[in-house]
Amino acid sequence: MAEKSIKDIVLNDGKEELSKYEQALAEYNCNISDEEVAAAVNKIIDEKVAENDTLEVKKFLFGSIELTSLGTADTEEKILAMIEKVNQFDSDYPDLPHVAAVCAYPNFTELIANSLEVDGVEITNVTGCFPSSQARMEVKVAETSLALQDGATNIDIVLPVGKFLSGDYEGVCDDIAELKSVCGEVPLKVILETCCLGSASNIKKAALLSMYAGADYIKTSTGKEKAGATPEGAYVMCQAIKEYYDKTGIQVGFKPAGGINSPKDAIKLYTIVKEVLGEKWLTNEWLRLGTSRLTNMLLSDILGKEIKYF
Repeated sequence: MAEKSIKDIVLNDGKEELSKYEQALAEYNCNISDEEVAAAVNKIIDEKVAENDTLEVKKFLFGSIELTSLGTADTEEKILAMIEKVNQFDSDYPDLPHVAAVCAYPNFTELIANSLEVDGVEITNVTGCFPSSQARMEVKVAETSLALQDGATNIDIVLPVGKFLSGDYEGVCDDIAELKSVCGEVPLKVILETCCLGSASNIKKAALLSMYAGADYIKTSTGKEKAGATPEGAYVMCQAIKEYYDKTGIQVGFKPAGGINSPKDAIKLYTIVKEVLGEKWLTNEWLRLGTSRLTNMLLSDILGKEIKYF
């Protein structure tokens, strides 16, 4: 028998029988208000950010960057120039960490894989019809499979926001689970596009469903919509990660992206991760920053002079 849709509610002795997705969400407190989230975030920022505004934290954040180029006008020459800078960085700045990853569209993956010389730098691809996720599943699977064949070592996809907002939690989870099965052991990041979800409660539900369906990381934003990572969205996502970890023992990573416009923005996000998730997440495996503009800003702060390296 085909599994019920989330919309199909069966009456059992006068009581509503919840779908397995609703049952999963019912194990967590998703009844949170935007106001209480804002108050909690303001308290963390007011009390804790200053102590993390240090050289060591900035070095750590630099080493957690996924250096990103996702432009309509990207060319092979532009992507190759970015990779050459990553390759050269180790020689030019041997005392600093290299970036954690480079992130590009999958049509550049083979070029990146053949050009990247630095051990420990991952190749992240956006697939699954980034940034809208509006495509047939066969297209999403094919694009993801080809990216992996070409050498991608991380895959970022966008949660099907339309399905989520329609209440089709089964469809959301099926999409994510199918692409995770394509990825196998390769880490899958699910982008929630928090600015489109409408409320803190929806952000938490989307985060929990993504993890439930197999996400290895959850990510805030594509950087292509009206807003990117916000402290409030980050706080809710980190709360969801913590509660999921406490309940299942499964550690899921966090990647804020989009709208990280200054080192102070990055330090605020770092502080939220530290306060909500703790030291276990403060490695460049479990915390990633999707950005390009921040790279030179952090490097300039670290070295105490303006640097335009990348």
